[in-house]
Amino acid sequence: MALSSSSPVVAPCRFLCPRATTASRDILSFATTATRRRLLLSTATTTIAAAMAASSSCKVIDSHLHVWATPQQAKEEYPYFPGQEPTLRGDADFLLECMSEAGVDGAVIVQPINHMFDHSLVTSVLKKYPSKFVGCCLANPADDGTGIKQLEHLIEKYRAVRFNPNLWPSGQKMTNEVGRSLFSKAGELGVPLGIMTMKGVGPYIQEIEELCRDYPATTVILDHMAFCKPPTNDEEEKAFSSFLSLSRFPQCSFPHNKRSISI
Repeated sequence: MALSSSSPVVAPCRFLCPRATTASRDILSFATTATRRRLLLSTATTTIAAAMAASSSCKVIDSHLHVWATPQQAKEEYPYFPGQEPTLRGDADFLLECMSEAGVDGAVIVQPINHMFDHSLVTSVLKKYPSKFVGCCLANPADDGTGIKQLEHLIEKYRAVRFNPNLWPSGQKMTNEVGRSLFSKAGELGVPLGIMTMKGVGPYIQEIEELCRDYPATTVILDHMAFCKPPTNDEEEKAFSSFLSLSRFPQCSFPHNKRSISI
C-alpha cells in the first residue's frame, strides 16, 4: 500500500486457552483411542471458539504509515515541501478506504517528509478522526532552536516524536546542543522517540549511545530495526553487532516496522 512505509498490518493475536489444553492433556493420558478422538474434536472446537472470542475484541492497528495532501489540497491549504512532491496518492480518504477493505481499525501516522516540518495536514487528520489515528511528529533540528518550542506545542496532539539525523544541518550531529535539548525534552514530556537511521545505524551508533547514556529517561525506538539486515560481510557484521549492543540501554526498543505507542 502506497500509504504505508513498508509497515505490515498488525494482525490480531490468536492463542490457545491454557486451561483447555492442560485439561485435555490430563484426560488424554488415560483415555482410549476412540475417546481421544472425540476429546480432541471437542477440545479443538472449544479452543478455537475461545481464541476467536478473545481475538474479536482486539484492535488491528497499522503501526507506521504516512499520509499527505492531494494535489488540490496542496494548492489550497497544505503545500508540499519543495522537492518532496509525492508521485502516489496518499490522502486520508484513500487510507480509510484501504483500512476498511483490509479490516484495520486504526493507525499511527508519522509526519511525512512530503510536508517536512509543517504538521498542519497530519494535525487536521488527527483532529478529524481521533478514534482512528494517533500521530508521531517530526523533530525540527534547526540551529535556532525553534524546534524545541515546536515540539512542546505539537506533543499536545501527538503521542511520539521522530529523529531523522539526515535533517540535521550539514556537519551537525544529533548530539549537538539542539539535538540534546530535543532528546531530553522527549523524556521530560514522557513520549517515545523514534530514530530513523536510513543510511544504517553504523554512522550514528556513537551519537545514539551518547544520548541514551546521558538521558536515560527518554524512551528510544530504532525505527525499521535501524535498517539493519543479516550481515554478509565484516562491515555489516560490525554494524549489526553495534545495533544489538544498544540492548544494554533499558530504554531502547528494536521493533520490526512496529511502534510501541499506547492507543
